[in-house]
Amino acid sequence: MISTADFRNGLTFIWEGAPQQVLWFQHHKPGKGGAVMRVKLKNLRTGSIVERTFKSGERFEDAVMERKKKQFLYKDAQGHHFMDVETYEQTAIQEASIGQAAQFLKEGMELDTLWFDGQLIGVDLPTKVELRIVATEPGARGDTANMPMKPATVETGAVIKVPLFVKEGDVIRLDTRTGEYIERA
Repeated sequence: MISTADFRNGLTFIWEGAPQQVLWFQHHKPGKGGAVMRVKLKNLRTGSIVERTFKSGERFEDAVMERKKKQFLYKDAQGHHFMDVETYEQTAIQEASIGQAAQFLKEGMELDTLWFDGQLIGVDLPTKVELRIVATEPGARGDTANMPMKPATVETGAVIKVPLFVKEGDVIRLDTRTGEYIERA
């Protein structure tokens, strides 16, 4: 059992029948009455985020998550296909279950998947990923003082903003959390 005193960022527990992850928390002691814990929770099944206040000392069931190493193989009409690196078992996962991370998946990429009760909850991409630019406009000379950006399509199909000097065929590093350009590789 988990108490409100055990709350920390990243902690997972069961609340209202679904696994929840603590994104943010704050212990609050009003001048009158008992202490409370203000929490921002993410429902790991639906992805929805809610703010909630719990009384100090409330207890919750621990959510046991399982991490599995998977390799991304390909994408088709059935979904994104992954292979377990230990058993070689293949699994098709719908894009909705993967979320925004799907736009940065490259064939052959190994990543961690998060499972709860035999159901995929999420995919952990590396923080940085290298992708090749397949389409972009040529950069115009001129306004370089304001760090102008232009749209570019990477090999996975995602459209991101890159500086004017980046051209087709360049390999760039992206931050998978924000989808932003970091540097040329």
